[in-house]
Amino acid sequence: MDLDALTTELQASPLLAVVVMLALASLSYALARFVLARWFIRLSDRSATQVDDLLVRYLQPNRLAWVAPLLAIYLCARLLPTAQEVISHVALGILLWLAAFSLVSLLSAINSIYESRPDYAGVSIAGYLDIAKLVVIFVALILTVTLLTGKSPVALLTGLGAAAAILMLVFQNTILALVASVQIAANGLLREGDWVEVPSYDANGDVANINLHTIKVRNWDMSYSIIPTHRIMDVSFRNWRGMLESGGRRIERALRLDQLSVHFCSLDDLRRLQRIDLISAWITERIAALEAHIQTQGQDYDWPLDGPQITNVQVFREYVVAYLRGRNDIFLEGMAFLVRVLEPTPTGLPLEVYAFARTTDWVAYEAIQGDIFNHLLAALPVFGLRVFQEPTGLDFQSLRGGGLAQSSAPGV
Repeated sequence: MDLDALTTELQASPLLAVVVMLALASLSYALARFVLARWFIRLSDRSATQVDDLLVRYLQPNRLAWVAPLLAIYLCARLLPTAQEVISHVALGILLWLAAFSLVSLLSAINSIYESRPDYAGVSIAGYLDIAKLVVIFVALILTVTLLTGKSPVALLTGLGAAAAILMLVFQNTILALVASVQIAANGLLREGDWVEVPSYDANGDVANINLHTIKVRNWDMSYSIIPTHRIMDVSFRNWRGMLESGGRRIERALRLDQLSVHFCSLDDLRRLQRIDLISAWITERIAALEAHIQTQGQDYDWPLDGPQITNVQVFREYVVAYLRGRNDIFLEGMAFLVRVLEPTPTGLPLEVYAFARTTDWVAYEAIQGDIFNHLLAALPVFGLRVFQEPTGLDFQSLRGGGLAQSSAPGV
């Protein structure tokens, strides 16, 4: 008996045709699910590469196994002439969306494979893949409507042209996100792994993920900030990638000196400070210049405003410069390096260190900065300087105690 005769016989017996259709669908599903899908999963488990593992995780071979029974039902639909059109359309519709979801999963797998490469530099392609996913879903919708209505896809697309304004309104955020994603990728504004600050969204941390609609930032307190992709182009943000790529991190911190402790250094002061090895040569030159001036002026010499006098702040600043130059964890060339005295303020005279540490690691950077300023704070009294500090309760208590002691003294 040939195939045509068998088909004719089954068409004459609808119940037998249904049994044959279900039997073929079950057999094809069992073959695809328990043979082909398992074989592919076992093959990926034995493989050393991670690519096939990602494909299995996203494509889900057990889900793809449903393609076989759906194809069997579609091919056997002619065995039931009265219901052939309905069965064919239903089977094709499910196959269409199964293929669409599988293609979307494949795009997700491609993104994971791309980001898992050893040479991945944080340049995300998730935005472009999200656009491709939208196109896939859009095409699936058009084909589904075509399948249900029987109209040409061209006619449907032509009709959609009249509703372009409505579509633009509905997909406004998507369109803006698409434009922003292209600008971000083209100009290299953001990459996954960048440290960014976005004050308007209270975000300060590493970029964890960039996709078409959102940018996820993992803050330093382990919380997450979600920023709409199209909004990142409308607000100001700071990207610290340049600092990380330079290899140096800026130190910009000031010691606030008590201005009442600033004074000119006498020759005795200079000779005492001359014993400090880091500035010994520099002070020797200053002493020689001052002694030469004193000898020249003779009786007309008037201290302290006469001659090349120097203050203890100048000596301390020179010491700070020499001290920093002696450290191997500070950039001395190629990046800014200076110690400067800023404008006096009601809270003291700021003496600022502006330099770059030879590291971008947060912990190491803070350790270097802490070592420097702990040393400088301890060195201040040697130069006759005090750090400015607002009075505390203990200070007022000591003043009160002194006042009480004085008032209780005899003869007061």
